Amino acid sequence: MSIADNKKAFHDYFIEERYEAGLVLEGWEVKAIRAGRAQIKEAYVVLKRGEVFLIGAHITPLLSASTHVHPDPVRTRKLLLNAAEISKLIGKVERAGYTLVPLDLHYSKGRVKLSVGLAKGKKQHDKRDAEKDRDWVREKARVMRDKRG
Repeated sequence: MSIADNKKAFHDYFIEERYEAGLVLEGWEVKAIRAGRAQIKEAYVVLKRGEVFLIGAHITPLLSASTHVHPDPVRTRKLLLNAAEISKLIGKVERAGYTLVPLDLHYSKGRVKLSVGLAKGKKQHDKRDAEKDRDWVREKARVMRDKRG
């Protein structure tokens, strides 16, 4: 079940591979995510010292958050991947010029997970081509619907 999607990622990048990563979250963050208060539109994924981090994801704290915890809605969160996946990602990002992009936040077996895409950036003309194809499919469907009716 999806919690938050990053539709802009599919517009700006060619997604070549997907990885499912766990997140290191605090209690108030899990409660806020369950209440649907998460957003990953401006978020991005970075590699630092052999670890993977999610930066810029916004989780709005609930009003009933604890009195002794001061929630930071956009704090840097660590992503949990196994060592083989991390080393593969490091190789692709550093040598092959790929980017890591958060695609969607979802539940898997009751846990909050993040889909991370290994992506190549689209040029402006690629974006226009994708938009043209999408419009053509929509137009074709409309014409077929009109012929039947």
